[in-house]
Amino acid sequence: MDARIQTLRNITQLVESGFVTPEERAALERVATRYAVALPPALAALIDRTDPNDPIARQFVPDAAELQTQADELADPIGDDAHSPVEGIVHRYPDRVLLKLTHVCAVYCRFCFRRETVGPDKPNALSPQALAAALDYIRDHQEIWEVILTGGDPLILSPRRLRAVTLELATIPHVKVVRIHTRMPVAEPLRITPDLVRALKSVGKAVYVAVHVNHARELTDEARAACARMADAGLVLLGQSVLLKGVNDTAEAMRDLMRACVENRIKPYYLHHGDLAPGTAHLRTDIATGQGIMRDMRGRVSGLCQPSYVLDIPGGHGKSPLGPNYLERSDGGYEIEDFNGRRHAYK
Repeated sequence: MDARIQTLRNITQLVESGFVTPEERAALERVATRYAVALPPALAALIDRTDPNDPIARQFVPDAAELQTQADELADPIGDDAHSPVEGIVHRYPDRVLLKLTHVCAVYCRFCFRRETVGPDKPNALSPQALAAALDYIRDHQEIWEVILTGGDPLILSPRRLRAVTLELATIPHVKVVRIHTRMPVAEPLRITPDLVRALKSVGKAVYVAVHVNHARELTDEARAACARMADAGLVLLGQSVLLKGVNDTAEAMRDLMRACVENRIKPYYLHHGDLAPGTAHLRTDIATGQGIMRDMRGRVSGLCQPSYVLDIPGGHGKSPLGPNYLERSDGGYEIEDFNGRRHAYK
């Protein structure tokens, strides 16, 4: 990759690079006024400019459809604010918290559920005072077993800043697991340096890295090498994906994605149903589509490739699995469906 190529951060640059047409400029300027834009070279290189339905472009290139907000869409669709006792902390579940270190990302996904709160005009990182208060909250709550570093993308921060956080977490005895959510291995794989990988390790803690990837093409040679650097260092890689219309909403696309993850030592963890973020209806599928894809994969693709298909209940009520369901009650017991659709009695 040519190191001189820069991240595209505005509509003029997208027009000049051929990712959008001059005719689209006016509407897309309105989109960019409301929602952040950033298309790094690693992802820009994957887009087929001749394909109006390119699955990489659908995720990262602004679309005028983002100006259309549905009545049921919410600025905070998963209810982070209702569970934030101090700045930077979301404590929704009893044994774990989110620690939102930054509001900045290397790439801005067009379906992001935090799209109202992330972007370059937001704070680059928690202030030292806010971070100290967030860490004190974690220390004071003995029930916190896992801390999830998120944002924004925490790996946008320097190794020095990340190391300072993991060193602090290493001193908290009741925290046993540190999980890091990131797009960086696919968005800017060259940022996953040995120094950054070392900064992610926390002495005495199990460290997991949840890599957000939605299409098999995102796992380029450079992205695979970035994931290998983390896995070879002992970090456990998990896969997070979002079910997106025109990106991965077919059984074939999902099989390819999940297999590509497993081949790169990324264990599929969650397949998220699209959240009710403003201006994202054109990217959401219905739940039946997701259930059909999961049913198709069961028994036809290795169990290593099976994520949990989940919905974050709007309003901050947490995640619930969406199935599909294979079990029904019958006289004297149950009927259970196999992967070929046949039903069997089980007493």
